[in-house]
Amino acid sequence: MPSIFLRRPTPPTRVHTGLRGFLFVWLPAILGMIVIAIESTPTFSAAHTSRFLRPFGEFLFGHISDANWDETNHILRKSGHFLGYGTLCLLFFRSWLWTLATNLRLSDGVWRLRAWLLAILSTFVVASCDEIHQSFLPSRTGKFTDVLLDTCGGLILSLLLLALTASKRGKQA
Repeated sequence: MPSIFLRRPTPPTRVHTGLRGFLFVWLPAILGMIVIAIESTPTFSAAHTSRFLRPFGEFLFGHISDANWDETNHILRKSGHFLGYGTLCLLFFRSWLWTLATNLRLSDGVWRLRAWLLAILSTFVVASCDEIHQSFLPSRTGKFTDVLLDTCGGLILSLLLLALTASKRGKQA
């Protein structure tokens, strides 16, 4: 079976229905949101993640002095935001593609565009909720710039996926 990212399932009646279908379509995105919610707790604040991010950072970049660690930790954490929300956006994109697949009034291009826009919007909403939640925690900060970074991660990773799948669809035609 070809990937949902490459083409709409045919016939459309084969799209998953019922609870099993809902879980197939939305469980990956729900699990992604659960991971985000867990990472939004005080346990994953900068002060707590430093102890396992530092060995990772030093594995990647070599010895990092104490004077440079705060900046490196910040960069690693923001990279995690970007990649984590980028991945969440791809999961949302997959779910929206499956959800909208049965709407035969939508051309393939509109179907794909609508799913992509909903995935970006879903990522923005989750990122906003995450930052609002963090603004109530003493060891965390809620910043709109993080919402923008998270949404940009989703935007860029999903655009890369769209470019990759467009080239593969072109080769199949």
